Amino acid sequence: MEPMLNATVCTLCENDYHYGVGVLTNSLYQRGFRGVMWVGYRGKLPSWAESGKPVKNYRELSIGEDCFIRFVEVDTPKHFAFYKPDFMWKILQQYAPEVDAVFYFDPDIVNKAHWNFYQRWVQRGIAICGDCWYLVAANDPRRLAWQDFAESQGFICQRDLEYHYNSGFIGVHRNHCHFLALWQKLIETGGEQKISNLNTFDNDDYTDSYPYLYSDQTYMNLALMLSTEPLSTIGPEGMDFLPGGTIMSHAIAPNVKPWRKKFIRSVLDGIAPTITDKLYWQNSQTPIQLYSSIKHKQQKLALLVASAIGRFMRRPVM
Repeated sequence: MEPMLNATVCTLCENDYHYGVGVLTNSLYQRGFRGVMWVGYRGKLPSWAESGKPVKNYRELSIGEDCFIRFVEVDTPKHFAFYKPDFMWKILQQYAPEVDAVFYFDPDIVNKAHWNFYQRWVQRGIAICGDCWYLVAANDPRRLAWQDFAESQGFICQRDLEYHYNSGFIGVHRNHCHFLALWQKLIETGGEQKISNLNTFDNDDYTDSYPYLYSDQTYMNLALMLSTEPLSTIGPEGMDFLPGGTIMSHAIAPNVKPWRKKFIRSVLDGIAPTITDKLYWQNSQTPIQLYSSIKHKQQKLALLVASAIGRFMRRPVM
């Protein structure tokens, strides 16, 4: 049996994504996480974090037995999606050089798995989950375009992949940290060559433009093709993109984030509550209380009513 690792967790947030950070933290804590979560942020800290004490270059908030959040103010022009490998690299090399592995979670993910599952998982290789756009053959013209770009920059494709992975979660062991440097280098190169705009997540102008490298996720999948680091992969059910998942639940676009959704209005428009919506509100109050008891009860009631209506009213499938 593999020994348990000294591993840490990180995420990035700004604006109202602190609600997701709170629920992500709660869901990890309730499933056994003990340690430090690093939160890179821009703007104002949420009210629930203001009681944290200043320590060195971060603000530390104790949320339970042997569990802390460390808020690090981030100064970068990049959209946070493109900053993921930078932040993970800094954690391994600067903020927490004592840890064996780092896990990144998007702040709109709710955890469902026990923490020791992650600790074992990352020992098998880079831990990733399949995207909802999952089957992307090795000879898919978009993947071949990514490869063309990489080879034009002096990189060599090391393996063929048939699947496409979501960048909202990734676990990297320190032994495999060179993958983060590669991912970061590809993003920087794409920005320098005007293939992507690193300052925004809205890269629609680049989606259909060769070589189709418009997001941190496409760069991550290219890095997986160029790397020789071992992989340990789970399908789209790992993020509840398919039924039967037991690991995490991810509120990806075009879904409205759970903390913003008006459930009754949405279901009357034919959009029933999702699994992620329900898990979000189940994990919103402890150990971090994000809402008043009255607000929480109101939302739980709205979820119950909307779920009932949703059994009969659905938006037609196009």
